[in-house]
Amino acid sequence: MSSENLTRDEARRRASFLDTASYDIRLDLTTDTKTFRTETTIVVTASAARETFLDLIAEEVHEIELNGELVEDPASRFDGARVQLPALAEGENTLRVLATGRYMNTGEGLHRFVDPVDEEVYLYTQFEVSDARRMFACFEQPDLKAAFTLTVTAPDHWRVISNSPTPEPTPAGEGTATWAFDATERISTYLVALIAGNYQGGTGEVTTRDGRTIPMGVFARASLAEHVDAHNVIDVTKAGIDFYEEAFDQDFPFRKYDQVFVPEYNMGAMENPGAVTYVESYVFRSDVADAVRERRDLTILHELAHMWFGDLVTMRWWDDLWLNESFAEYASTLASAEVTRWTDSWTTFALSEKSWAYQQDQLPSTHPIVADMVDFEAVETNFDGITYAKGASVLRQLVAYVGRDEFFAGVRAYFAKHAWGNTELKDLLVELEATSGRDLTTWAELWLQRAGVNTLSPVIERDGEGTVTRFAIAQTAPAEHPVLRPHRLQVGGFSLQDGRLVRTESIELDVDGELTEVPELAGRRADLWLLNDGDLAYAKVRLDAESLAVAMEHLRDLDDSLARTLLWSATWDMVRDGELPSRRLQQLLLANLTGEDSSSVIRTLLQRLESVSGPYAAVDQRASRTEQAADAVWQLATEAEAGSDTQLQLLETFARLARTPEHRHTLEGLLGGSTTLPGRTIDTDLRWKLVISLAVLGGIDAAGIDEQLAADDTQSGRKHALTARAALPSDVAKAKAWRRTVEKDTLANESITAVIQGFRRVTDESLIAEYRPKYFAAISKIWAERSNEIATRLVAGYFPHSYGGQGVLDAADQWLADAEEAPFGLRRIVIEGRDTVARQERVRAADVE
Repeated sequence: MSSENLTRDEARRRASFLDTASYDIRLDLTTDTKTFRTETTIVVTASAARETFLDLIAEEVHEIELNGELVEDPASRFDGARVQLPALAEGENTLRVLATGRYMNTGEGLHRFVDPVDEEVYLYTQFEVSDARRMFACFEQPDLKAAFTLTVTAPDHWRVISNSPTPEPTPAGEGTATWAFDATERISTYLVALIAGNYQGGTGEVTTRDGRTIPMGVFARASLAEHVDAHNVIDVTKAGIDFYEEAFDQDFPFRKYDQVFVPEYNMGAMENPGAVTYVESYVFRSDVADAVRERRDLTILHELAHMWFGDLVTMRWWDDLWLNESFAEYASTLASAEVTRWTDSWTTFALSEKSWAYQQDQLPSTHPIVADMVDFEAVETNFDGITYAKGASVLRQLVAYVGRDEFFAGVRAYFAKHAWGNTELKDLLVELEATSGRDLTTWAELWLQRAGVNTLSPVIERDGEGTVTRFAIAQTAPAEHPVLRPHRLQVGGFSLQDGRLVRTESIELDVDGELTEVPELAGRRADLWLLNDGDLAYAKVRLDAESLAVAMEHLRDLDDSLARTLLWSATWDMVRDGELPSRRLQQLLLANLTGEDSSSVIRTLLQRLESVSGPYAAVDQRASRTEQAADAVWQLATEAEAGSDTQLQLLETFARLARTPEHRHTLEGLLGGSTTLPGRTIDTDLRWKLVISLAVLGGIDAAGIDEQLAADDTQSGRKHALTARAALPSDVAKAKAWRRTVEKDTLANESITAVIQGFRRVTDESLIAEYRPKYFAAISKIWAERSNEIATRLVAGYFPHSYGGQGVLDAADQWLADAEEAPFGLRRIVIEGRDTVARQERVRAADVE
């Protein structure tokens, strides 16, 4: 096992006799463009005299000092990931390590980026799960919390941000300065943050419940600063703080709150206390759909929730990662629905987050919400739809099960008892049991410690007049995870009245076991019956034949947006499970898209349209179905309200679906200005989307892409140009893309993804068919030689599942058989890719006329 891969048992052994008090970290960021100087002094108390190790990934260790004594031959004690220490003395010990660290371009550790616009250098940290050790020597585990003091020497015109309030710098000579931060609150190593560079933006403040004034900053690179809407970000944050302080009965835990949009970021955001970092795509330099704005506001609230759940109270080990992420997902959706303009956030959650959870939970790699995180490698693979979306869905069901007041009373008691400490699942359940009076042992075992998603189906018998004579709910479970669960849910009945579908029946009940009779509905009538109306339960839902027929004819006539969303979800699940031909869902989508007014719902439905007209379409229908979808979407775009959100989303979808010479001509007209849509300006990012789609169709060449880049030679423009060049329909373009990403190791994380996205954009799969064997021949080497982030991007991004086929299944099966000893993370990506292709095959088979 690699020494980089800390195990849970090793972490427990360290925690059993160590208590970390403080870290003093001193960084010199002026020494080199590749490396930096890092010196760490740790005060730790040992309950017994025992040898142990520090975690550190660095170029070189120069000095190791223990209790004032330099350790001889420090290099021999460093293997590239661990510093082996002499036996600590019982009682307090002072450790010091001096090393040379290396900047990263992978979004892990201390990432370094040079802005092509002005050549300014920007740094930021990303430490979750185990990359604090790339910046300073530490005990890299969440239960060894400490106070961190950071001293940073950097160019004097930079803004330097960390968890504590930014101090006034002192000159350090030759255009440099030193920032000496006060100690942080007691936090985990993965939450330490450093953001440094010419970041610019806006500031504000909020008064907390206890009367403190919390300064706030919202920043991005200087070349992007004009697009930072700091006031909106701060307004959403203020509303969130007010909501959470009241809900948790716990004042905002930290002394300030900076939010920084950083370049080449690997995820949506990271909850560093007082110094949250976000992906730069949340800085809008062009028009974006409201769905994207809603997602950003939800992300702001998600990270803010972590200030309490994750930062103030932290999991003991990564088995309880879900306690952080699921709770933040649930709390942020609740806050979004109740204190922002996104009042239909639960509708978005139902169609987007829950769909992600259901999809993840049906993969062979699914796992319980409380996963068995035996080591760092296991943790890296589990930032997924189970940890986030399923966990949040189950929490919502738990709230319905115990009652909202009782749930939050338990949460308040939990924070009061465990502030600044570490917890496990049982610590939360104890408080919820006390406030609700319910025994949650069985609930936790069935919902948190068992994998899989159940399916609920109505069993309805009617008389000749359509009146229900019997209503029951059948529950099934997949063979791989044969567990039936209790569900608290509503059943809604909808009837056609004056051309509208109106809810005329509603009942809330507990469902358990294989069959639950609902005698209360006998004698009732409705044209459409919907299980899980209100979306309280976590389960796939089926429609009876009569209700499905009504939904297919009258979906847009249903006024309740959440109920419509649940019908969309039910039909989507039926397609994915081969129970409804994808062509029927394509018809349903095209007939009802314009009946939706939620930007987030429209965004998801358009993505599903791309699936059912492409990879989910029967092979002999795919070309015609994609053309039909593109034609219909373009027609809808021309009819949409001038300059509207819907118009923008339809136009972007048309560009992705475009296939024919006529489509190419339309794209060329839009790019050149001879074709227009009312109220729609082809701004910078939309222009690039047209360019990339034209590249796929051979409607622009490399020289044309270069001309577009010359007009937008920014980091964003360069990434778009990489995608466009890789999308060109030629053997040369595909070979160059493969070589630049797989065979060479020079591109940064986001640039790699940009190339992969272009490589995969083909209208003729044979253009990249030769890379299937190359892929399976290369992935073991990629996994062994690249960082976890880059290896994951390459292996997942290049998996050959565009349109699948038996050849891909055979190749994946052969690789899995030959690579039984391959690392779990690598095998998981191949297993999931194979399952995606196998599902496509089943869906296509069900679509054959």
